[in-house]
Amino acid sequence: MASIFNTLSIGYSGLSTAQVGINTTGHNIANAENEGYTRQRVVTSAANPLITSAGDVGNGVEVQDIKRVFDNFVFDRYNSISSDKEYSDFERQTLEELSTYFPEVDGVGIKADLAEYYNMWQTFADNPDNDSIKVALAKQTETLTEHITQTQNQVLNLQMQVNDQLSANITEVNSLAQQLADLNISIDTAESGGGYSANDLRDKRNIIEKSLSRLIGAEVNQGQLESNIQIDSNSNTRTGSYTLSVNGFNLVDGNTFHPLHIEKGTNPYGFYELSYERQDGTLIPLEEKINGGKIGAIFNLRGGAIDTTSGMPTDGVLQNVVADFDAFAKGLIESTNNLYAKSARSKMESNNINLNPASSLVSSSLNINPGSFDMIVYDIDGNEVAKRTIDINAATSMSGVSGSNSIQGQIIANKDDNSDANANNDIDDYINFNYTPSATGDTKLELSMDTLAESQGYTFAIVDNLLDGKFASGTNFAGAIGLGSFFEGTNARDIKLNSQYSNNPTGLHAGYSSNAGDNRVALDMVQQQFESYKFKVSNEEYDATTYGMFDITSTFVGISTNSAITRNETVSTQFNATEMEYNSITKVSIDEEMTNLIKYQTSYGAAAKVITTVDQMMQTLLGIKQ
Repeated sequence: MASIFNTLSIGYSGLSTAQVGINTTGHNIANAENEGYTRQRVVTSAANPLITSAGDVGNGVEVQDIKRVFDNFVFDRYNSISSDKEYSDFERQTLEELSTYFPEVDGVGIKADLAEYYNMWQTFADNPDNDSIKVALAKQTETLTEHITQTQNQVLNLQMQVNDQLSANITEVNSLAQQLADLNISIDTAESGGGYSANDLRDKRNIIEKSLSRLIGAEVNQGQLESNIQIDSNSNTRTGSYTLSVNGFNLVDGNTFHPLHIEKGTNPYGFYELSYERQDGTLIPLEEKINGGKIGAIFNLRGGAIDTTSGMPTDGVLQNVVADFDAFAKGLIESTNNLYAKSARSKMESNNINLNPASSLVSSSLNINPGSFDMIVYDIDGNEVAKRTIDINAATSMSGVSGSNSIQGQIIANKDDNSDANANNDIDDYINFNYTPSATGDTKLELSMDTLAESQGYTFAIVDNLLDGKFASGTNFAGAIGLGSFFEGTNARDIKLNSQYSNNPTGLHAGYSSNAGDNRVALDMVQQQFESYKFKVSNEEYDATTYGMFDITSTFVGISTNSAITRNETVSTQFNATEMEYNSITKVSIDEEMTNLIKYQTSYGAAAKVITTVDQMMQTLLGIKQ
């Protein structure tokens, strides 16, 4: 039968269990505001009874375990929405910054500068010989080009800021993943004996899991799911084998860590490339495989894969803006230069084009179309004295012998352009052709008047033959190579007024010839704003006016930003709801813990009373003996 000492043991077990309960409650209260802490509960049960002839006699209470109140299903949802929230927050923040670069409201922005630029051409057309108007046109052109380059540089700087964050974030991912692998070892060691759960270590692991989810959209795959309804109806946790992966690539496999590699290599712009190292040492590109968390947003904004030729990303919201804006600027440059080549001069020089002299012009990267253009020579009085049509087809090259299907061959061919049987007043007599590398290694096309003709005041012009009267229906030969240009540069990063006119605006031409009052080039420039051109962006082609192409760029920025804001508001609402659900299960409630504290305090006092009673009983027994 049970002895009085057994009763004493029962009282002691009550004291010990109440003490554990108070310790656990105090631990909860102490960590109530600790991010990631999960409240804990003491699991108790009746100790094995003493078996007697009269029946089983109670043997007190024992602590089975201390468990977290944790729902793995809710935690997985919380991790997933945290990844979406981090992605959405960063996307919104970046695009809101981008949208400030395009303040297209009345009187402000590039579109307003462009309108004023065309207005100045109209004023120039009305006053073609007024030097002060030329100065004003040059100044407005510089204002426009500076605004374009400033805006493009802001977009590129934002893209590089996003790119620079990639390196810091990947470093953090590798550090957290290493910590996670080490924690898995500690958890396995603590729980290997089948004793108590490593609650605080598991909390630390959950914190890292959430951080990795926010950073890179990492997902955890673990063994079996264990439920414990004694703790809470929603309490369940996963145990067993453990992997943490990103889109199928394991960063952590049990206690093994697989690092991510990031490097710039020889990229001319400093763009990072990300790869995953397999166990055999092979590096697998990851840029296009990460679509979650902040890093996923970085790749979506900056662009994923890097083009090996240009060194620039091939996609991404910011890269699309860069490409669209470059296409807008390139279209403005080429179309303007093609028109400005109509103004007669004694010499025209192209950009550095480095094109094989025997290669097809139409098949090259230059925006040259099949068709024809006229070379026209004017005398000192502005009278047309010679004219020759130069044809361009699929096989036309830059250089060749006289009479060949090349630009040079057609210019130097001995022809009677004027049908006057005079062999000394044709295009080949007036124009010198030179397309050879310079001392600096640059290859440019140079067309110039014969020295004697130049001394007599002769000039020449290049005029596209338009198939349907539209400016875009010509060859764009002069515009594509920057021959006798009004604008220098090839894109939004380097567009500027030709330095010749920046230094001396009075040299600007309003007409085709040098005749006073000739304003035909200026009128063409005014008409240009209403003409549609084909703007090529990667594999897409837009048929739009210059204004229209800029609108395409700014509208894309506006729509992308508004979409990001809408998505962010939706994701934030979902996140708040999921976070509230998660906190309702795991977060410490001070009111509840105070209630538990009173409960355990009462239990401790009652257990102490049992021991006091046993003590009095023993005193009574000892008194009987005396």
